[in-house]
Amino acid sequence: MTTTVAGGITGKQFAEKLLQGVGNEYMLAATRFLGAHRDGYWLRRFADDQELAAAAGRPLLDRSGRHPSVDWSAVGHLLALTGSPVTRSSRSEALVLEFAASLVGECPVQLRPFLQVFDDAEFSAALQAMRAARGDEV
Repeated sequence: MTTTVAGGITGKQFAEKLLQGVGNEYMLAATRFLGAHRDGYWLRRFADDQELAAAAGRPLLDRSGRHPSVDWSAVGHLLALTGSPVTRSSRSEALVLEFAASLVGECPVQLRPFLQVFDDAEFSAALQAMRAARGDEV
């Protein structure tokens, strides 16, 4: 597949496309969190950044099913990889990805770095994602 699923839509819309058929609250919350962050910055990188896919050893968007979805296992592998292309992102961008991956159990996190770099909007989005992950109505 040569076209991206992200072309011409907002990050939130892109996240919803990736969530068709997904029923796992943790994956729903993590994907929506990434879709809301900087208009889907990480989701768009997953779709288009071949360096990330190569480092992870497979595409970060799984297109094998009826609908594409985030391959959280590949994201976790990428985050655990020494010298990962993620480390060339800003620390705050890397923390956003780590937080999302932690919601699905693919990355252990320490909360202090998030508290130090998340602005009010990011902090609110993170709280909303955690509430959604535990099944609360948001």
